[in-house]
Amino acid sequence: MTETIVLRVIQLLLVITLLATLSLFIWQYFKAKAPIFKKFGLGALIGFFTDFGDTLGIGSFATTTAAFQATHFIDDGRKLPGTLNTMHAIPVMVEALFFITAVKVELMTLIPMTTAAVLGAYFGTHITKNWHAPTVQRVMAFALLIAIVIMVVRMVTTPGANNALSVHGLHGWWLVLGIAFNFGIGILMTMGLGNYAPELIFFSLMGVNPSIAFPVMMLDAALIMPTTAWNVVKMKRVSWQGLAGMVVGGVLGVFMAAKFFTSLNVTLLQILIIVVSLWTAFMLFRNSYKNNIKKIDV
Repeated sequence: MTETIVLRVIQLLLVITLLATLSLFIWQYFKAKAPIFKKFGLGALIGFFTDFGDTLGIGSFATTTAAFQATHFIDDGRKLPGTLNTMHAIPVMVEALFFITAVKVELMTLIPMTTAAVLGAYFGTHITKNWHAPTVQRVMAFALLIAIVIMVVRMVTTPGANNALSVHGLHGWWLVLGIAFNFGIGILMTMGLGNYAPELIFFSLMGVNPSIAFPVMMLDAALIMPTTAWNVVKMKRVSWQGLAGMVVGGVLGVFMAAKFFTSLNVTLLQILIIVVSLWTAFMLFRNSYKNNIKKIDV
């Protein structure tokens, strides 16, 4: 009974945040004449496919950036980070609303780990300001590759031994490790590093049902992205054209992917996690060298 009440409170907070974010967009449309309906169709198409992938754990920032570049969706590249957070904020909150009830996760895992990630993101801006981004990206990529190897070995040598469907949370020192891990992930999120692949891998290696990573990682993003969106809107670092289409298409993509997700068994989910993690490691390596080239060019 208590668990149900807490989940309902979290859902209520998400709904309030979602409505507040939607109100911000409407205010910008009427008062600031933001062109949110411009490029509606293209925005809806991009939003659908990127948030479909996001719901399955692939993430949306890299795929959206690629789509924006291919279609020349935004004119000012300096507004890209703020635009990504703003356009995906509502679909990610819908993801969190779905997975909190659709996937069973113990509250003593969900709440402490989410809180740790939010605190990490809050302090991260100050902690990471002098860090060398390409180096961090490469370290993260190597760590993901090592974790993937361990996960594959476990799947081959002891199939079915890990990720039991009855295990839905972390306990004792494993929970302490999870909290510390998520605090670190929250810090790294301020550098533009996604939290999805690391958290998916972490839960899989802990020997619990990897599906419980979804409500944790999506609630992390659902609390961080709207906050970021409000800040960048105030700073005028958002490209508004196509936002309405991105939101509508994104929400539809979330519902379609969520329906697909419920039919996945644990083995298929493990394979999906490995594919997602390999993609993330590749993107981290690629972006780290891109950053270095840009520095040399400047």
